[in-house]
Amino acid sequence: MKKLILTLIFLSIFINCFAQFEKTEAQITDLMKKMEVVGLAVAVVKNNQLIYNHSFGHKSIENNTKLTNTDIFRIASISKSFAATSIMQLAEAKKLSLDDDFSDLVGFKIRNPKYPETVITLRMVLSHTSSINDSQGYFNLDVINPAKNENWAKCYTDKAPGISYLYCNLNFNMVGAVIERITGKRYDNYVKQHILSPLNLYGGYCVDSLDHERFVPLYEYENKSFKLAEAAYAPRREELSKYQLGHSTPILSPTGGMKISAVDLAKYMMMHMNYGKSGSTKIISKKSAKQMQTALSDEEGYGLALLNTNNMIDGVQLVGHTGSAYGLYSAMFFDPKKKFGFVMITNGANGKMEKGFRAITRETLGILYENLIKN
Repeated sequence: MKKLILTLIFLSIFINCFAQFEKTEAQITDLMKKMEVVGLAVAVVKNNQLIYNHSFGHKSIENNTKLTNTDIFRIASISKSFAATSIMQLAEAKKLSLDDDFSDLVGFKIRNPKYPETVITLRMVLSHTSSINDSQGYFNLDVINPAKNENWAKCYTDKAPGISYLYCNLNFNMVGAVIERITGKRYDNYVKQHILSPLNLYGGYCVDSLDHERFVPLYEYENKSFKLAEAAYAPRREELSKYQLGHSTPILSPTGGMKISAVDLAKYMMMHMNYGKSGSTKIISKKSAKQMQTALSDEEGYGLALLNTNNMIDGVQLVGHTGSAYGLYSAMFFDPKKKFGFVMITNGANGKMEKGFRAITRETLGILYENLIKN
């Protein structure tokens, strides 16, 4: 009798889970029609376990192929957290300090000309409080090097360093260069050796190091139609053949160039959710993980490449990051205390905004939370 009761309980749980998955998929399918989405991949973690991973819609419009769970996306700015994680490893190894003068680390003068006596630290750069901007671009470090660009001063705002937040992609391409200068390894190789491989994740920054068949084409939405973003996976082989460590780093785009599947990104997220560990594998210390998750700008809630917000899902405090590039929208958000989290990536959608985030991102995560976490 006891065995029968247990069987019935497990059967009831299974049926309920299946019903919730069906409900989730029906709601996301309806949302995709409303938001004109090409393809969408999601992964959900609950009670520290990956409980759901599903792909919806199309991988390629031209080839009419369906998106699968093993396909990989360029995830845009979530990539920044890999650079910050690498920096925390180097800080733990005493190779650098978050309070080091960034000039000394990157190899040329980093000073806001309006505040020449104020040291711009690595911590400021990682938290977007450096007073550096993207007005001169961020695909070449020479734009901010006084010896290489006569307009270098335009790379700085009127605000004093360390005072205010301004999101800046150039910050993290420079951080990638610092990692190369400290380690003597190309940025993508360092991340693979010290983060991806230990976590048994398939991904990377260099296009030619990955299976091209798994790349998900990205589509920019404009005038209610989609255009293939051909530059999203540009191999840049000629530039890579002339690569200079600590200088050519933007070619790999530490600021936005990671390619990975939704499910492997969720496994990476779980490492941060568990304060630097995945099972017995330690990537960074608990102290470093908490530093990354602690907001340094009160209004924005931004820490070290991780954001604190209760606007992604109304009233639910989460930590994570979004991404947006070439028509792609991505999100990775988690609750480190309650041990749940979400990854969503779309390769093309109506990009309208809602409460500071993409509507497709908020509504997708809202469905996942209501159906698979809250109940």
